[in-house]
Amino acid sequence: MFPRKVILYITLLTANVLFPNALWAQDKANNGKLVLQRGTNISHWLSQSRLRGKDRAAFFTEKDVTFIKDHGFDHIRLPVDEEQLWSEDNTKNKEAFELLHQAMQWCYLHHLNAVVDLHILRSHYFDAREKPLWTQPKAQERFLACWSQLSDELKKYPVSMLAYELLNEPVADSADQWNELLARGVALIRAKEPKRMIVIGSNRWQSTTTFPQLKVPENDPNIILSFHFYNPFVLTHHMAKWTRIRDYDGPVHYPGATITQKEMNALPATISNLLYGGEKVYNRDTMQAQLQPAIKLSKRLKLPLYCGEWGCLNTVPRKDRLNWYKDLRKVLEQNNIAWSNWDYKSNSFGIIGDDGEADKSLLKALTK
Repeated sequence: MFPRKVILYITLLTANVLFPNALWAQDKANNGKLVLQRGTNISHWLSQSRLRGKDRAAFFTEKDVTFIKDHGFDHIRLPVDEEQLWSEDNTKNKEAFELLHQAMQWCYLHHLNAVVDLHILRSHYFDAREKPLWTQPKAQERFLACWSQLSDELKKYPVSMLAYELLNEPVADSADQWNELLARGVALIRAKEPKRMIVIGSNRWQSTTTFPQLKVPENDPNIILSFHFYNPFVLTHHMAKWTRIRDYDGPVHYPGATITQKEMNALPATISNLLYGGEKVYNRDTMQAQLQPAIKLSKRLKLPLYCGEWGCLNTVPRKDRLNWYKDLRKVLEQNNIAWSNWDYKSNSFGIIGDDGEADKSLLKALTK
């Protein structure tokens, strides 16, 4: 008999052979369905990264997969960008696809589930002013072609292990634009993979406030509803250089008012006007109330709910930051909402810093 690891790699190299789902104990327990609980985002690897070659390969390895699994996570969310996986002429980047498959192999080997998230398109970046995806039919066809090829690449992985997230944080001029493209994307996947779990979120950065405008494909039980949560933004993105609030370097607090009224009154109008709502009280009850639109839709449609991103920058005072993580995690889990924190490895949000060391207090807040 070959060792299990050898069998695994032989299976993976045979593109026409489906994975033997029976090897996974949880397949039987979950009736072959994907179940997500706690995860972490593998950002800045196959998305938003300038790393290539050996540097990109070394950024995320099998040791990371075992670390994630051993510390109580059951899945990763893996953002991928069009420009990482395909060249300008739409040719597949062989190296990037090999890394993607390698990550899926490690996940399979170590019983870690995955969500592959199409994070950024050349025609759509959630923070860009111009987003041709919503105005150019050619850009929409390219989006669908990306998913057709991703499905062809990934369909051999068990449905009990891997889900597809069609588009990260869609930002269309109207909800109808996203709903129409979403329906086309789901139909494309369903023609190829009827039972694959598909993760979808609402328009405008997957906010809970826009859930009432989300049109979910009917009679499809293999859908996961997803939202992102970075509230209050003045806290979680304190001094973030890529935001409008970057120039405020004063104190922030949690729980309670993120910025006290006294602190707000002392600021020049040019700064205070950017911090709208910063003086409002924020706590666990606020979080619970803000999740209600997503919770209501999930219950009405009887579909699972997933917080695919949530995180707070390390520019926030440590005690306040950890209190925010602990409270939001508790609210999510009390409402049976699976989650994936942003992110696994970075010097700003990450569990692992650029020095390779784990933030043990943050890890404890997330997993203990």
